[in-house]
Amino acid sequence: MITEKSVGAYKTISEVSKKVDVPSHVLRFWETKFTQVKPIKRSGGRRYYRSEDIEVLNQIRTLLYQEGYTIKGAQKVLKLNIKSNPEKTEVKSKKSAIVKDSANSLHTSMRFTEDSEVSEKILKVLKDSESRLGELISKFSK
Repeated sequence: MITEKSVGAYKTISEVSKKVDVPSHVLRFWETKFTQVKPIKRSGGRRYYRSEDIEVLNQIRTLLYQEGYTIKGAQKVLKLNIKSNPEKTEVKSKKSAIVKDSANSLHTSMRFTEDSEVSEKILKVLKDSESRLGELISKFSK
């Protein structure tokens, strides 16, 4: 009976090949083209991949095979993601930050507005903007 390794365990190239759904030789090639992929090499050259490496490999696969990027294009996208997103924050956390900013803006505008009708209109506009923003984020995060 074969048991699955724990999430944090190192994976061999054959395990990662199955998980990412690309041949082993492709993983070795990507390792030469993408500096973000850094498996640990033990004696004899055997590679062991961390979960972070597997995440990057899945991103590379998506960029190349599903979104149609060239290798150079995928390299640029990955570098931009790292520069603009050093803490690896998710799109969802960005959305929640934007919603919090909208709520703070609403609160500020309500303090300066005596007229409750104007406040209700502002609230409606902000809620509509929030839902549109959610739709845009979900389109771009696919």
